[in-house]
Amino acid sequence: MSNKNTKQFCPSNFDILYQDQWIVVINKPEGLLSVPYPGCSQKTAINILEEIMRKKGLVNSKHHPFAVHRLDRDTSGVMMFALSKSIQQKIMNNWQKMVTERLYRCLSEITKNADLKILENHDGIISDELAKNAHHIGYVPKNNDKTKNGRQIKTVEAKTHYHLIEKNKKYALFELELETGKKNQIRAHLAAHGFPIAGDIQHRATTNPFDRLCLHARTLEFYHPQTNEKMKFEVPEPVEWSLR
Repeated sequence: MSNKNTKQFCPSNFDILYQDQWIVVINKPEGLLSVPYPGCSQKTAINILEEIMRKKGLVNSKHHPFAVHRLDRDTSGVMMFALSKSIQQKIMNNWQKMVTERLYRCLSEITKNADLKILENHDGIISDELAKNAHHIGYVPKNNDKTKNGRQIKTVEAKTHYHLIEKNKKYALFELELETGKKNQIRAHLAAHGFPIAGDIQHRATTNPFDRLCLHARTLEFYHPQTNEKMKFEVPEPVEWSLR
């Protein structure tokens, strides 16, 4: 079994799907942070992207990668960066209008507590509100959950649309679309309904068949912030996740 701490991420194996003078779209590998957190010394997607651009002479004080959204460290898939502050602000201020499709695929365990309605209906929406624990991990609190001081836990609205693609006795392959984009939203929502994503120990998964979190950002469709051209990028999930 590989150790994620030993993974090497470098410009030579970094997958850039598209680049122009305004945006960059990448296929982020699992195990790589999207952007650094305070005090972080690890390489991140935005650091590697800037390193690639710097070697090509494409970086200056106003022209370099800016984050417009994030993927969890252990989530792979399609991700976009702006290349100027003004484009970053334009995308972030108009995200709901500009982004027309954002689809994920995941391989989830089917636990004994799995929500049978999800297995029977195949399509639906999960709208449980989310909270964060002391380690800043998103989760669905129970109705009677309170803080250590006895106060009501602070929650935020979260909505995840799901489609059950296929299943067997142990696993289910889902396609998911976010109506909101909260931290750990997909992972928390599925775990709360008895479908923790394989490899997601933080949300009570008990199996790790592919030595990774089995969550992948498959599709990103949006209107280009400068040209208004409709663009769609799609990277399939690993073929090993198929249950057929």
